[in-house]
Amino acid sequence: MSNSLPHDTILPYGDKNRSKKDQVADMFNQIAFRYDFLNRFLSGGIDIYWRKRAISELRTLKPKKVLDVATGTADVALMTMKYLTPEKIIGIDISTGMLELGRKKIAKAMLNDRIELLEGDSETINFPDNTFDAVTVAFGVRNFEHLHKGISEMLRVLKPGGKLVVLEFSRPKSKGFKGLYKIYMNLVAPGIGKMVSKNRAAYQYLNDSVQAFPEGNDFLKILQETGFTNTYLKTLSLGICTIYCGTRSSEK
Repeated sequence: MSNSLPHDTILPYGDKNRSKKDQVADMFNQIAFRYDFLNRFLSGGIDIYWRKRAISELRTLKPKKVLDVATGTADVALMTMKYLTPEKIIGIDISTGMLELGRKKIAKAMLNDRIELLEGDSETINFPDNTFDAVTVAFGVRNFEHLHKGISEMLRVLKPGGKLVVLEFSRPKSKGFKGLYKIYMNLVAPGIGKMVSKNRAAYQYLNDSVQAFPEGNDFLKILQETGFTNTYLKTLSLGICTIYCGTRSSEK
């Protein structure tokens, strides 16, 4: 299994003297104050539907303890609590700016006793083996500096029979729609990102990382190589977004 993938080397600021992890944290700290607004605006609000669909993949599992990796401002954590009501959700992220906003949203929802946000790295998850019933990560795996390592860590902290749900951008396959999508991602999103958040690089990085990411069956293969079983995917909105799922085998 290869330890490096093309998307691992896509850098928000193109500075080869700084790690991808450091640049991603810096990028999200800079845009945190406009992150939620831009998510809703750039997606026309459909990102809420995408998150609901991803969370619904855990409905039959009824997890009691959930880890939300790359939790950001806690959108998925809050939505998971609303629809699945687990006993506890832990969210981790490398961006202190995003976590600060997420904690405010959790406090406003009066869920401090049920949802906890911690500064944490997907590649060194600070929890013992077999801790969580489910792990979620929405629009975060593209930002892992070492994708295989991050996936291995998520597998490690899952209990046997536990499930991983990944929500990530993908590239539409329809020829007509593909052209419009390319224009939007190359020109419109970076332009709006610059105007609203004063940071064009972050939204140019969004496009560059989506283009380089091993999507579809390639990503399922990585999950399988890492040790996940019962893997499957579901494409959403003409292929703009994809849900990926895998289970940690219950066999010892």
